[in-house]
Amino acid sequence: MRAFYSGQFVLPLPPGHRFPMSRYAMLRDRLQEQLSAVEMDPAPRATDDELALAHTPEWIAAVSEGRVSPQAMREIGFPWSEAMVERSRRSTGATIAACRAAFAGGVAANMAGGTHHAYADKGSGFCVFNDAAVAARLMQAERGRDRVTGRPLEVAVIDLDVHQGNGTASIFRNDPSVFTLSLHGQKNFPFRKEVSDLDVELPDGCGDAEYLSALEHALDELDRRFWPGLVIYLAGADPFERDRLGRLKLSFDGLEARDRRVFDWAWQRRLPLAFAMAGGYASDIAETVQVQVGTFKVAFEYWRRWQNAAR
Repeated sequence: MRAFYSGQFVLPLPPGHRFPMSRYAMLRDRLQEQLSAVEMDPAPRATDDELALAHTPEWIAAVSEGRVSPQAMREIGFPWSEAMVERSRRSTGATIAACRAAFAGGVAANMAGGTHHAYADKGSGFCVFNDAAVAARLMQAERGRDRVTGRPLEVAVIDLDVHQGNGTASIFRNDPSVFTLSLHGQKNFPFRKEVSDLDVELPDGCGDAEYLSALEHALDELDRRFWPGLVIYLAGADPFERDRLGRLKLSFDGLEARDRRVFDWAWQRRLPLAFAMAGGYASDIAETVQVQVGTFKVAFEYWRRWQNAAR
C-alpha cells in the first residue's frame, strides 16, 4: 500500500503553538516500526494549474508570493513562510498521488492532508489549500467523462474529522458530481457552518455507540443518493476522547470500528479509496499517532483484499 508524506517540510512555528507539527514525523516512525510493508514516498508538489481547479488564481498567487493579509493569516493560524507554502502544495500533491494510487491498487494514503477548512479564495483553521477538493477535480479531469452517461467521475468525500468540512462544502456547493458528507461536532469549530450534501451534527460527549450508529445511517443515506467512482476519506483522529479540540468521546476501539466501517463500505462496492489524516490534537500527541496508526492498519487489511482479488 502506498502512502505519501510531506512532513519533511516543517513550519517554523513559535514556541507553544497548538498545532502538533511533530505528529507527522512520529507517524512515519511508527509506521516503519509497526507496518513496514507500507511504501512511503515523498509527495509531489501541486502546481498552480492543479490548485486552480479548486482555488482562485488570486488566492494561489497571494499565498505563493507572501501577500496574504495579516487578518487572513490569523484565520489560517500559521505565520507565512516559504515552508508553509511548500508544505501546503506538497500536502495537496500527496492526496492527488494517493487518488492515483488508489485507482491502481484500491487503497492509498496521504500521511497529512485533510485541509477541509480552506475555501476557494481563502484559508482557515490550519488549512491553506483544500487537498481533497483539488484532488477530486483533478481526478475528474484525468478520468474524463463516462462514455455511456457522459457524466464526469463522481466523487464522495467522507469527512470524519470532528470539525465540519466547511471549505469543501463551499467549493462543491451546487456541484452534483461530488457528494460531501460530514460527521462533526455540532458546537465545535467552525461556528458558522456551510451546507454539505449530508451533514450529521453530533452533541458534545458523543461516544462510540452513538457515533457509530450515526455513521451507519449516514452511509446508508449516501448509498441511497449517490454512487461514486472514488472515495476520499478524511480520517480525523480528533473525535478521540482525549483530544484537546474534539469534545467527543470516541475510544481507540470506537475509532478503529469507524475506520473499518468506512473501508468496508468502499470495499463492498469496489470503490477505490484515498484517505488523509486530517486533525488530531491529543494532549499526549502519541495518542493521536496511535489513532492514526490504527487507521493505517485497517487500511492495509483492505488494501490486501484488493490485491488478493486482483490475482
